[in-house]
Amino acid sequence: MTSPLEQKPDWVFRNARIIDGSGSPSYLGEVAVTGEFITAIGTLGAITAIGHNEIDLEGAALAPGFIDAHTHDDRIVLDAPDMLPKISQGVTTVVVGNCGISLAPVQFAGDPPPPMNLLGGRNSYEFPTFAAYADAVAKRRPAINVAALVGHSALRLATMSDIHRKANDAEIARMGAMLTEAMENGAIGWSTGLFYPTNADADAEEVAALGRYVAEHSGVYATHMRDEFENVLESIEESVETARNAGTPLIISHHKCAGVENWGRTEQTLPKIAALAEHHPINVDVYPYSAGSTNLRADLMTDTYPIMISWSKPHPEMTGRYIVDIAEEWGVDIHEATARLQPAGAIYFQMDEADVRRVLASPLSMIGSDGLPHDVHPHPRLWGTFPRVLGHYSRDVGLFELETAVHKMTGLTAKVFGLTRRGALKRGHFADIVAFRPEMVADTATYEDPVQKSVGIDWVMVNGTMSYASNGQSEGRAGRLVYRDR
Repeated sequence: MTSPLEQKPDWVFRNARIIDGSGSPSYLGEVAVTGEFITAIGTLGAITAIGHNEIDLEGAALAPGFIDAHTHDDRIVLDAPDMLPKISQGVTTVVVGNCGISLAPVQFAGDPPPPMNLLGGRNSYEFPTFAAYADAVAKRRPAINVAALVGHSALRLATMSDIHRKANDAEIARMGAMLTEAMENGAIGWSTGLFYPTNADADAEEVAALGRYVAEHSGVYATHMRDEFENVLESIEESVETARNAGTPLIISHHKCAGVENWGRTEQTLPKIAALAEHHPINVDVYPYSAGSTNLRADLMTDTYPIMISWSKPHPEMTGRYIVDIAEEWGVDIHEATARLQPAGAIYFQMDEADVRRVLASPLSMIGSDGLPHDVHPHPRLWGTFPRVLGHYSRDVGLFELETAVHKMTGLTAKVFGLTRRGALKRGHFADIVAFRPEMVADTATYEDPVQKSVGIDWVMVNGTMSYASNGQSEGRAGRLVYRDR
């Protein structure tokens, strides 16, 4: 566990509860950082060199920086590069480009169609190639690292004049060329959002054909499946078969069984996924809440669970209010209210808590926030996901040990996405590190008041640079685009 130091380290962290990201038991020890890398790690007293900076953690936890497995942070890393919603949670890397939605490679003459508008308006889409986006990230240098997927909806909108049909061979070839360009310039894989109208008319054959371009570069495939409601089992089968045919590992995005009539069905879906995973690499990501959020959609409108408005272009005054209350105030039904609010976003309380806990506890699940940073009234997962797992679900509920919680947001995620030398406290790894207080770490963001920093995160280091401190004294930005398996 120890290693001689060739030079005086920049930082030495002593008396830490080291949770190394592997899932192994924690221990009291020390970590040294020189430049961008961890240069030594060991038990108490193992590191004799005195660092330029020394911190006695007094038993606080020291862990790898958290990797957010599912985000829509593609634009916010450029527009607000301090990335306070994420770094204040201990996140040091975000995976962008999920659900088939990515900034590159597509541009729009008018307003982006839903769900592309979740990343912003027309001016946000300024990248005709992935290389252009990668260059923007490098120049902006956000506070955290960015691992990027390419979205299938972006590809279809960039190449097809009519997206309400299956792509033809020529269109698939053009999309494939775009995927190749992206993979050659640092993308880690691609994603689909078959639930969304910009992607729904793509069949499994189209998806598998495009996936083969990604497989040539050892990329991953993440999918917002076609159906998370009644046909969730069939959608799992489609997703796995498509990934098999393409030759790519599969990540099922924000796995859930949505809708009151489907509550409890994770008792069916999780064993099915586990059995299929014995023959093909499959993982899922999950956020620790029983509500989801996306565009306000007529086909999702129901009075069987609450629906809160997260933004409305024609009626911003209704932000943060529930659709049933709005409808009553206007003297209309919820369907008419939905039509009047468009375009809009919503938070859907569509899941059962027992299902959420089962998915969180699955050995195949990684933690992903799925936050929407451009919403006026965002889902609290944007600010609270990771401390909520550590505090509420691990410490308070006892769903799993703290070491398991950290593994689900570090070592497992790095392995699934192929982010080498990330996700572990290990000599030679990049110094993405978070210090937190296990006894007090907690989310404070709520559905009513969602823009709230969590508590119990002391400081965050990214690539060896102190980038966040709870006292507000650190503001270094050292993030970069991170690559798969290199």
